[in-house]
Amino acid sequence: MVCSLLTAAALAQAPVRDPLPYENPRLSTDARVRDLLSRMTLEEKFWQLYMIPGDLDDPAHDYSHGVFGLQISTAPRPPGGEPAKVSPGDAARLHAGRINAIQRFFVEKTRLGIPIIPFDEALHGLAQPGSTVFPQAIGLAATWDPNLVSRVAGAIARETRTRGIRQVLSPVVNIADDVRWGRVEETYGEDPLLAAVMGEAFVAAFERAGIVTTPKHFVANVGEGGRDSYPVQHSDRLLAERYLPPFETAVRRAGARSIMTAYNSVDGLPATQNPRLLNGLLKGEWGFRGFVISDASATGGATVLHMTEPDTPTAAKHAYEAGLDVVFQSAYPQYRPYWNAVSRGLVSEAVIDTAVERVLRAKFDLGLFEQPYVDAGEAARWNGHVEHRTLARESARASIVLLKNEGRRLPLDILNARGAPRRLAVIGVDATEARLGGYSGPGIAPVSILEGIRQKLGSRTDVRYAAGPGRVTREFTVIPPEALASSAGDKPAQGLLGEYFDNIRLEGQPRIVRTDTRMDFRWTLNSPGRGIPFDWYSVRWTGSLTAPASGVRRLAVEGNDGYRLYLDGRLVIDNWKKQSYGLRTASVDLKPGAVAGIRLEYFESSGNARLKLLWDADVDDDGDVRIAEAAELARTSDAVVVVAGLQEGEFRDRASLGVPGRQEELILRLAATGKPVIVILIGGSAVTMTRWIDKVDAVIEAWYPGEEGGHAVADVLVGDYNPSGRLPITFPMAEGQLPLHYNHKPTGRGDDYLDLTGQPLFPFGFGLSYTSFEYSNLRIEPAQIGPAGTASVTFSIRNTGAMAGDEVAQLYVRDVLASTARPVMELRGFQRIHLRPGESREVTLPLGPEHLRMLDRNMEWIVEPGAFRVMVGASSEDIRLRGEVVVR
Repeated sequence: MVCSLLTAAALAQAPVRDPLPYENPRLSTDARVRDLLSRMTLEEKFWQLYMIPGDLDDPAHDYSHGVFGLQISTAPRPPGGEPAKVSPGDAARLHAGRINAIQRFFVEKTRLGIPIIPFDEALHGLAQPGSTVFPQAIGLAATWDPNLVSRVAGAIARETRTRGIRQVLSPVVNIADDVRWGRVEETYGEDPLLAAVMGEAFVAAFERAGIVTTPKHFVANVGEGGRDSYPVQHSDRLLAERYLPPFETAVRRAGARSIMTAYNSVDGLPATQNPRLLNGLLKGEWGFRGFVISDASATGGATVLHMTEPDTPTAAKHAYEAGLDVVFQSAYPQYRPYWNAVSRGLVSEAVIDTAVERVLRAKFDLGLFEQPYVDAGEAARWNGHVEHRTLARESARASIVLLKNEGRRLPLDILNARGAPRRLAVIGVDATEARLGGYSGPGIAPVSILEGIRQKLGSRTDVRYAAGPGRVTREFTVIPPEALASSAGDKPAQGLLGEYFDNIRLEGQPRIVRTDTRMDFRWTLNSPGRGIPFDWYSVRWTGSLTAPASGVRRLAVEGNDGYRLYLDGRLVIDNWKKQSYGLRTASVDLKPGAVAGIRLEYFESSGNARLKLLWDADVDDDGDVRIAEAAELARTSDAVVVVAGLQEGEFRDRASLGVPGRQEELILRLAATGKPVIVILIGGSAVTMTRWIDKVDAVIEAWYPGEEGGHAVADVLVGDYNPSGRLPITFPMAEGQLPLHYNHKPTGRGDDYLDLTGQPLFPFGFGLSYTSFEYSNLRIEPAQIGPAGTASVTFSIRNTGAMAGDEVAQLYVRDVLASTARPVMELRGFQRIHLRPGESREVTLPLGPEHLRMLDRNMEWIVEPGAFRVMVGASSEDIRLRGEVVVR
């Protein structure tokens, strides 16, 4: 399986010896760490600081010195194929068995027998086949129920632990204060307190189960424009007030034993190399005793992205010295520059020893030296357990937010006035796709919304479906390799012949000549090839183009200019300039099977290149037909449920927040039929709706609701469950308002625009119910406290409607007069309660130093004397009660 310094035969002949001190579980962890460290070679130490996805199947990979840990897939992928389909239990059993076998190699076949930490993603379910998928993190935040999140995390941890995985690269506790960011779905929203409370619930459940959690990405992972990993220039004050609290809570209260750094730079330094944040704050002030890992392949980013280091070994040196402990890379061979940094003495052995101590401490504390293996039968038992599936449905229902319900259109009346079944139109590809969100496994048996509605309504309602136009509108596709041909010498080849020049004028001899099969390039991080500067080159591609059976009417080039395209020697697209990014088209007439000479030329003088060669052949452009079919189905139905979805994810930030493709047009056409229209939104972030929201009857935010999402949505639609989720993010009216969050600091003048308000479409904390709640009897006791004192904020909530339901009571505070600017309001407590019709309950929330403290002008945390406005309500805008507490 793998090369090893110690063969199985040699081990079999080895004499029996007394246990070494590090093998003695009766000794303290510190004593065992010291003993083991003293026996390790420099190379063995290095490999304890290197983690990758992988297994032992490649004989060229030498793991004889050990490794920190591996991310191990459920099953090896057969050559040229997909893993065989197996039942959830078998998938879990196979996964546990593979981890056991790999663990056995490290325990039995390496010199010191140091076990690995198998790791994986588990943001809202273990990201492996056979595991239960719960609502995406933003949906869990929308429950405003840390007890429920703790139970969900406990279920995920059980499935994870029984497979032998001992570290998860979760949760994401970054603050999502710009909803254009593609990773908002992975977070707990825009508020530091909400994110901290939900993060604590998640982390504590995993750590109790003996699994290391890795809150990420330290300390911020979204910059200007809502762009992923963009540089962060936040002041120390802003970092401390807004972005650090969830991390501090995860470390100091929940006991997280690992932290992952971000890709971006923070105040000019790559996050992987920031000594002030890592050694100073995290390990110093917070007393963090765990280990710090990089994001995947992030350590070398100082060299190729941030341009702050001359080479990767130097970047590694400064990262280790700053407080990074473990380098996370995407493949085994990438270890070389990091080993070079260690073996050449660029990093002192004292620094290495300190990092290795942290890793070994975790391995001893996890009990891996005594119990490295798991019972594969337990993995099969618990992964996808019926209790977990029930919890997936419960959490999905609790996450759903009712945003609009005009005329109490919901719950749906499934019978008409004559008692006959109604006809319900369900429209949209997201009604059938059951998308689960980012960092998700495939799920066990995901229930789509259409399936959930049909199972719920059965024969009582005629449920009919139309796909509509989908989320993506395509006019062009990348020309496939089989349509392109060229020759290098006398050999014909699929694709175009590319000649790459180290200048921007296509002059002289090319530095690289190669055949490129697919004309879809993204040279954002590097150059097209060795010897070509990343920001100074030109390329000429030549060959022939063969039209498919449908013919070709238009060709196009998309990318950042400059480029030009020739067809049979004729210039058809001329964009030979450097200005921007765009799509240029040319009308052509290529009959089926026609062959034409093609030449594409491109130059780049600043780096960050993107280029595609496109045609309109084989494009499924039937959006008009699909919209018309959906509208006709709506006209012949009693009510319409349209399910609209977003396109987003890691490194998929959005410039526009409307539902993509032609879905807005679809909603407007359906509303024009005059039939009741209910819009269900599938996605992980905010949506702008000004074009259509006043034309529909109801809007539901379902997020990515997990594999039981279809049943949960159906429960809400018919009133078997009263929606009670609340928004963990602010929904703007338009992109021009962004970033927009409720807890901003006071402006120097106003906060409106010439052509738009500064107010949101839906505020933070918002959510409707099928019932109504009345707040009363606010008491703040005592009304005056000292700087270290705590007051109790007590009030009553009564269900004044006809249906049982949950209310989320929210406590906000404003410092009336402070020595530095404070937010206009800050969430300082919340509680989700269930009330029957007519039932009333008293709620008490504490208000103490941790809620009233602030950073003064000297950057010291204090509770300043003075008045604090206390606001209680149903959202950040819907304040029902107001009082005051005074600090003396």
